[in-house]
This record gives sequence, C-alpha cells and structure tokens, in this order.
Amino acid sequence: MKRVTIRDVATASGTSIKTVSRVLNKERYVGADTRERVERAVADLNFRPSFAARSLAGHRSFQVALVCDNPSPAYVYAMQQGIRDRCEVDGVRVLTQPYDRGSPRLLADLDALIATSGPDGIILTPPLSDNDEVLALLAARAIPFVRVSPGTRAGLAPATFIDNVTAAKELTAHLIERGHRRIAHIAGPRDYATSAQRRAGYEAALLAAGIAPETELVVEGRYDFASGAEATEVLLARPAPPTAIFAGSDEMAAGALMVAHRRGLRIPTDIAIAGFGDDALASYVWPPLTTVRQPVRDLAWQAADLLLNRATPDELREVAHALIVRAST
Repeated sequence: MKRVTIRDVATASGTSIKTVSRVLNKERYVGADTRERVERAVADLNFRPSFAARSLAGHRSFQVALVCDNPSPAYVYAMQQGIRDRCEVDGVRVLTQPYDRGSPRLLADLDALIATSGPDGIILTPPLSDNDEVLALLAARAIPFVRVSPGTRAGLAPATFIDNVTAAKELTAHLIERGHRRIAHIAGPRDYATSAQRRAGYEAALLAAGIAPETELVVEGRYDFASGAEATEVLLARPAPPTAIFAGSDEMAAGALMVAHRRGLRIPTDIAIAGFGDDALASYVWPPLTTVRQPVRDLAWQAADLLLNRATPDELREVAHALIVRAST
C-alpha cells in the first residue's frame, strides 16, 4: 500500500503542509478548528509521521532516553510503560538504556548514547538521578533531563517523586498499631536517596511511639530478593530477634518471607513482614504482602510529560502513595 504522507493530510484537511507540521509538533498559534481538522485527517488516514523526515526538518530526533540502573525488573518495566504511554501521544520514541553505576565506562557510554542517538531529552531513575558525574555530564552537553525520585539538589531539573518519608512512617506506624515494638528494617543501598528517606520515616514512626531506634535492627540490602533473605538471616540470629520486619522493597520482603517459611515461622503470628512498592510480586507471594503502593507508572508518565513540555527546573510533581494492608501483617 502507498504510504500516507504529510501532503495527503494537508489535502484532506484543506490546510497547508506547514500547518500540518505545526499541529504535529504541538506548536502554538494554530486555530482550534484548524487543529481539529488536521487531527481528524491524521486519524482518518492513519498517518504515521516519518521520524527521519521530522528530524531533518526540525533538527530533533523525536526520541527520549530512559537511563536506569535498578535491580528490580518490575520497576524498570513499569517505568518503561509509563514513559511510552506518554510519549506515544506526541509520536516520540523511547530508548531504554541500562547502565552499571559502578562501571568505569559509565560516563563514556552515556556520552556515546547522546552522540549517536541524539535524544531530545533524558529521564534518569535512582540512583543515577543523584549521580553528580552523570548530572554534570548532562549539564555540559546542554541536554534536557528529568529526574525521578531525586534526593539532593532540588531545582536542578524537573522531577517526579513520592513522599518516601511519610510513606515509610505510615507503614511503620501500622506495625506499631499491631502491637509490635521490635521492628527491624531492611534498608536499600546507601547510594539511593530513597533508602535514606525510607529509613528516616521508619525511625520517625518509632520515635513518635516512644520506641528508641536500634542500629542492630537495621541491615542494608540491595533492593533484591537475595539481599532480603540474607538480611533476614542476620536479623533472626540476633539474641532478641524482631517480631516484625519492614523491608525497603517488595523483593527484599519476599526474601524475608522465604527465610521465615524455611524456619517454620508463622506469618504474621510469629513475625510480620512488610515491603515497599506494591509490585505484582506483592500479591503473588504467600501470604500477600502489606506494602506501600509506589505508582511507578505514574511517576514515569509525569516525568515524560515534564520532559516533553520542557518544564522549568523548579517544577516538581509529587505522585500520591498508598498504604496497602494485606495478610503478611
């Protein structure tokens, strides 16, 4: 079949090629009636703009890049979905590029991505959203970027986030309300701002209830299943083990569940276990996990919207979280 061109859209809508281009590029100064005619013609003809042609005409690639280094496949997948959902509205493609933040080639590889793909902007997820070298490189390249869940230098770039401190405080308070006093916390890696934020909320809830935080009840994990299991083994080996565990991610909480089952502990009778994130995993394990719903897809959609709308650096969008109580507590 013959490919539908921008000239066909102009003819069908009774406008010029230049006007169609303005509508496709979301430019201002196009009348509402004219815009509606063009959009109707685009839909009727099932017109799909040529990325190559648009790039040559507007000096844009019509691509954005998601740059991530996260151990949770569920988090990365939800982030991709949210960004893609928003970008499809504007006919923009999404490149997803995973990186190892510990690699000596991190900056060189990111610089190569910018040079070869020429994305119109970049979305950074934790912990790269707080990586000073990465931020300096993007600033030097003068490429627009948006940060997801940053913990430092607010106002450096547009950002989306949830209130991790309040969320962790609410979850810990729930455990306290269930009668627990020895509540352990499996924290995330220390180079994630979210790890420190969730620990701060956990400690704030303890102090509010008159419970002194104990360093021996906090063990650092890596936001993955294996580290959750390892941390739980350490915690349960303490002379006075906890009666409840709040893990900083659902994957670490699932690792804690596995260890508790293996030891013959009844959940939540002998020990309560809660996570953070509300990944699909939280509903699949047994018993289902009490957790904090972190709407990653919404965080991603809002991040892409900030990028595509060229938001100012001081624009920060908070996405609502929710405490989800299930059988594990």
